[in-house]
Amino acid sequence: MTLASHFSYWITLFLMVAGLFIVIARGNLIKKLVGLGIFQTSVYLLYIAPGKLIGGTAPILAEGFKVYSNPLPHVLILTAIVVGVATLALGLALVVRIREAYGSIEEDEILQRDHSYQAEDAA
Repeated sequence: MTLASHFSYWITLFLMVAGLFIVIARGNLIKKLVGLGIFQTSVYLLYIAPGKLIGGTAPILAEGFKVYSNPLPHVLILTAIVVGVATLALGLALVVRIREAYGSIEEDEILQRDHSYQAEDAA
């Protein structure tokens, strides 16, 4: 087995690590959402890559075809993409509300302001 034969898995691994790094290392909420989107894309690729067989055709019984590709991963990923877009829209809406409430989308500034609000309430 050569390295090139598993190219899609290497790309999946790279996207997974890059997305996770962005989520962990960045404090900007928009950048965190972008990192989650990259991570989610890697999961899509992980499911789609083995679902397509080279030389395979749609699972319709016909003369001359013996190798069929499984359509189930593609259907599941289509559903996951729709859910992912809805989740991203919700995340962006929450970021807008956080920006209105705290005046920032930087995680450390939000936490600092939140602690100062709690200190004011305790006093």
